[in-house]
Amino acid sequence: MESIVLQTPRLLLRSATPELAAADLRSRSDFSRLLAARVPEDWPPPLNDDGSKTFTLNYLDENADAVGWSTWYFLRPGEDGAVRPEAVGIGGFRGKPARGVVEVGYSIMPAWQRMGFASEAVAALTQWAFSQAEVRMVIAETLPSLTASIRVLEKNGFQLLGQGSEESVIRYGRSKPSG
Repeated sequence: MESIVLQTPRLLLRSATPELAAADLRSRSDFSRLLAARVPEDWPPPLNDDGSKTFTLNYLDENADAVGWSTWYFLRPGEDGAVRPEAVGIGGFRGKPARGVVEVGYSIMPAWQRMGFASEAVAALTQWAFSQAEVRMVIAETLPSLTASIRVLEKNGFQLLGQGSEESVIRYGRSKPSG
């Protein structure tokens, strides 16, 4: 199963495969080697843990056609190509589209926050999702107190839809452009 790579002006986004997900769960050095990137000592980014890594691995193992519909690793290329890329964040989708809707999520390592990387990654992921015929809407859920996360969504054209899947969560969404 091949990884998908997206390029933005400042990032490379690489979709997880079962092999990458297993390495991320079990061995930072193996993960770094397979990802062909430096992985910070304090990896993973906030709100990600062994539970989320295990979910990704199990999802990809059970859904051979789901590459791209789970985790993506956000890599900042080295300067002038001389230095290996560095893993600066993680994000992706909560699974394949259901009734035309897919949910996106994202998290950036603390050292790289507030530099626009989350906005850039969400833009690329949203564009990729909309390039898939079955996707009509991309949604995201966040806490009302996470103003930086809300800004990322609003910069990417997401609008508040209301209550999320849990009482303390709000949902944003963006419909696929027509045409």
